[in-house]
Amino acid sequence: MRYELFIALRQIRARKFQTLLSVGAIALAVMVLTISQAFMVGFTDELYDTTVDKLPHVSVSPTEDEEYIYLYRTLMEEINSIEGVTAVSPFLTGKASLNFKENSRNVELRGVIPSRENEISEIESDMVEGDFRELEFSRNTVVLGSKLADRLEVKLGDFVDVSFPDANPLSLRVVGIFHTGSPLDESLAYCSLETARNFYDVSDVVSGISVQIEDFNKDRELAAKIEQTGYEAKGWTETNPEILRTLAIEGTSNSITLGLIVIIASFGVVSTLNLSVIGATRQIGMLRAMGASVSSIRMIFLLQSGILGFLGAFFGTLIGIVISLWIGEYEYPEGVEFAEQFGGISSIPVVIRPEDIILIIIAVFLLNLIAGIYPAQQAAKLDPVKAISSR
Repeated sequence: MRYELFIALRQIRARKFQTLLSVGAIALAVMVLTISQAFMVGFTDELYDTTVDKLPHVSVSPTEDEEYIYLYRTLMEEINSIEGVTAVSPFLTGKASLNFKENSRNVELRGVIPSRENEISEIESDMVEGDFRELEFSRNTVVLGSKLADRLEVKLGDFVDVSFPDANPLSLRVVGIFHTGSPLDESLAYCSLETARNFYDVSDVVSGISVQIEDFNKDRELAAKIEQTGYEAKGWTETNPEILRTLAIEGTSNSITLGLIVIIASFGVVSTLNLSVIGATRQIGMLRAMGASVSSIRMIFLLQSGILGFLGAFFGTLIGIVISLWIGEYEYPEGVEFAEQFGGISSIPVVIRPEDIILIIIAVFLLNLIAGIYPAQQAAKLDPVKAISSR
């Protein structure tokens, strides 16, 4: 063991109270940082699971001079052949008015191929009543969102009247109710592609094509490839920028707040080391008189700063991990509207990533090492003669 390390450890042990305060302050800040990061990671994962994974990663629409995509089957084959594409689903959508008894609601009526649509939105996992696939086997049927069904006061088996200007009125039997926890629950109704064509009185055309890809982070890259076919295509980051904004705002505010907490805690180490320099003035002078170099004196105090920072980071992350595992998952209280803004998030899992823990420990250790430069420099500048004669 180098004598600088030996002296640094001895100084830390000799000032137990100051050491406990410094380590405790850093540990408290790091504990908050660890728990907050675990929540942030869990929130991000949950947001992606409940929104991005259920959204079309790329949306293909008609060219500017056309209202519909006519040769959509050929286009689907071309899109399917692009590397990275996992699913495609055509849809025909428009406005419609749903009526049941005295209740009426304006909604988006979306005609789909149920088996293909489920590969995009995983709607079958959100079904609370009925069967989404029945749209494929029964004519003139519809699947409604849960809040829409409540507003209309309908249940499975009821017939709702569907109408809209310039459309063919239909009577559709309710064969399913879904609940996503999002605004779609009161504004969206699914029917088969054939039913939608009959209602809007159009030929074998679609309004657009939804595309699912392996890596949703490459949505713009895939959209650019699809646009080479002559149709317009946009990735989910363009069509749903609010998701990225939410993550950016949450991440930035979280990082700034917690960074300031850690910096404030690091000042405790600076204060402790400054007191240590004042209290060990004579010892520093004696070491200098015995031949210790300026760099050795500086190293002693830098080692103290680094050790205190590491101990605080280690115990802080350890406590933070224990508390995070104990929490496990945070559920929003009933009535919190935030859950409905982003795909029905009703709870946030607490996710601990090893790389985050390692990064936190290293960052806090380096920060405290930097914070210890000033007191270490002050100690190294002491004149040995004056230091020995001081009281």
